[in-house]
Amino acid sequence: MRDVTYAMGISLDGYITGPDGGLDWSAPDPEVFRFWIDETRELGVHLLGRRLYETMLYWETAADDPSLGDAEREWTEVWNPLPKVVFSRTLTEVRGNARLATGSVAEEIARLRKEPGAGEIAIGGAALAAEAAAADLIDEYRTVVHPVLVGGGTRYFPHDEHRVHLDLVETRVLASQTVYMRHRVRR
Repeated sequence: MRDVTYAMGISLDGYITGPDGGLDWSAPDPEVFRFWIDETRELGVHLLGRRLYETMLYWETAADDPSLGDAEREWTEVWNPLPKVVFSRTLTEVRGNARLATGSVAEEIARLRKEPGAGEIAIGGAALAAEAAAADLIDEYRTVVHPVLVGGGTRYFPHDEHRVHLDLVETRVLASQTVYMRHRVRR
């Protein structure tokens, strides 16, 4: 059965966006960008909320930009063919290798776990991850912690007063003093 992972860059105080919704504090340096490319290669499908999907739409046509660097071109080669499932109450269509979810997060994950195929099921976006966490569907939490306190914004971890015991299975110090941590849910 394929694992469900929730991976994002976060501030030291636990936010994935700042108070203004900005991500400028988490712009990856070349080593961190390489890390995300390699992590994405391990995925079989990516579940996204509408906001993250709309942010990532940039990459659908980015390869046409002649000023794009080698790493960014490699990212488009990894990201664009990756199957995506988009959860939205407002979108009626999606582009690229994406489809709109037809069921709840729990129903989609159950369907994807039954389908043949390799690679993890990744969740992107705090609201979507909170829904999956509430249903106890996340197998691993993965964070790249940036050395900044942003003081508010969108939290990485949902606040639902639900205790989850984790086992630390990997840590790595990356460039720019960022730290990767991978925690497995103890079942």
